[in-house]
Amino acid sequence: MAKINVLPKNIAELIAAGEVVERPGAVIKELVENSVDAGATKITVEIKRGGILYMSVTDNGCGIARDDVPTAFKRHATSKISTAEDLDAIYTLGFRGEALAAISAVSKTEIITRTKDECDGTLCVVEGGVQTIFEEVGCDVGTIITVRDIFYNTPARMKFLKSDVTEANHIAAIIDRMALSHPEIAFRFIRDGKQVLTTAGDGNLNNAIYSVLGREFASSLITAEDRIDGIGVSGMICKPVYCKQNRNGEFFFLNGRLIRSNTAMAALEQAYKNSAMVGKFPCCVLFIDVPPETVDVNVHPAKTEVRFSDERKIFNAVYYTVKNALTKGDTRPEIKVKPTFNPYTPVFTERAEQTTIPVKVNEQVVTKKVTPPEVTKTLKFESPKFEFPVYKNEVEIKDDTVTENKIEEVKKQVTETVIKPDIRYIGQAFNTYIIAEQDGEIYFIDKHAAHERILYNSLKKNSKVDMQELLVPLTVTLTKEEYSVIINNTETLLSAGFDVEDFGNGTVLLRAVPTLLKDEDLNLLISEIADTLSVTGAVNAERLDDIFHTVSCKAAIKGNKYTTDYELKVLAEKVLGDSEVMYCPHGRPVAFKLTKKELEKHFGRTGSVSV
Repeated sequence: MAKINVLPKNIAELIAAGEVVERPGAVIKELVENSVDAGATKITVEIKRGGILYMSVTDNGCGIARDDVPTAFKRHATSKISTAEDLDAIYTLGFRGEALAAISAVSKTEIITRTKDECDGTLCVVEGGVQTIFEEVGCDVGTIITVRDIFYNTPARMKFLKSDVTEANHIAAIIDRMALSHPEIAFRFIRDGKQVLTTAGDGNLNNAIYSVLGREFASSLITAEDRIDGIGVSGMICKPVYCKQNRNGEFFFLNGRLIRSNTAMAALEQAYKNSAMVGKFPCCVLFIDVPPETVDVNVHPAKTEVRFSDERKIFNAVYYTVKNALTKGDTRPEIKVKPTFNPYTPVFTERAEQTTIPVKVNEQVVTKKVTPPEVTKTLKFESPKFEFPVYKNEVEIKDDTVTENKIEEVKKQVTETVIKPDIRYIGQAFNTYIIAEQDGEIYFIDKHAAHERILYNSLKKNSKVDMQELLVPLTVTLTKEEYSVIINNTETLLSAGFDVEDFGNGTVLLRAVPTLLKDEDLNLLISEIADTLSVTGAVNAERLDDIFHTVSCKAAIKGNKYTTDYELKVLAEKVLGDSEVMYCPHGRPVAFKLTKKELEKHFGRTGSVSV
């Protein structure tokens, strides 16, 4: 390990300082980051009573040389930097050099450490900032730091702590993020004597995600990886149907450090636009790799907020990496049938084949055919439970800084996968859902959502929207706010197929509308478009996109209304023949599939049952 030095005053003042220890979780974060920087491949964290009573971090890293141990407890003592220029090229997680000093000032801190070049280890105990023990001990290579009775000498801080459970949960969240950011490290987390987390440390991100976030989350992921304009983005993203109602599932790591970045979040959510339900947020574990000199991590004492030299490059890299991954990796959601016990239990009887056995008759051995008793097998199951995501309509949050301007280096055209459908139209359920069969799978298609997406795609792809002039121009009276929005967006409206002109005094004259609109309340439609434009960013392309949303929704065939079988068959062929028709413009799934295998599970036609 590099020698620990106390920074000169002029260098220390360049660092965004701040009190490290405001709660037990801050202690764990600092100590675990130091373990990672020390090259550890195994890290064990143990806490008791939310860390208030006891915290311990054990690693197999490089350890600290005996002569450096006392220095490590001084403020601004670090082996990570020595000059002002080093702040522009920080690869390590910790660098401030005040963690141990701040921790030991408010607790009873013990460190046991040894480097590979030393025969014996070093034990050092510091209580309330005062060293009480310094001696040789026997130990393995690495470091064990134990913190007891935090804030024992500063009772005023104790009253700001939350309950033991809350503090423990905060620490658990920190360990989860560290484990995700370093799948190559085996983490163990012991909470009040019970092991609650363990990771393999095999470098496989999927395994780390499975251990930390669970099987359901891990099963919903798509691999994303690309390098755009010198910025690498890699990791996993969720399928749109698994988006959540909050941003708690978004994890971004910059050069291995967990960060909060509005730019990265905006790029991620923009990539999911038209795929995720409005008001829901995608999940991801994404690693952003940039040259250290292009980012300032010295913005905030916690080092979770960063400043990029070029935010647009970061946005483009995340956006196009995620967008391409979604296009290539997303598939139609599948309906799962879960067989369980059912009181209505069919009984299947299976007879064994006859066999011969030796039998003694009148002192002579003969053979006799014997049929074993009937073997009864019971197959128990219940009716299928079709599991559809539950959606809630919410207002979409838009970011004025988000655009879809493509840069030259990122003209990656994803080949459109068109399948020649060989489908059998079965029928319609509830006047809303088309039922069709293709390649041993049954599809349930929402006819409104499907038609809406097809119309939306058509509007987006055509350079000019077909228009129809009204026989008599329609006068539309609007509120002052709606009138202002419409008048300021007449060119955008014309591109979308609406010929609108100012008629004065809060009134507009509508002369033409898109051809695909039929029997719509145009007064209401113009008012709705005004509302849509009022919350859309300043970018013209995004305003046009939102108008297309409204138009395609209004023009699409409606659920609960009669549609001919021919129309439904054509619609089903378009859906199953175009991989782009996956979600409606609002993010609802267009179709679910039920495989033959899943259906046979329900009817007990799997295993030994063959008739």
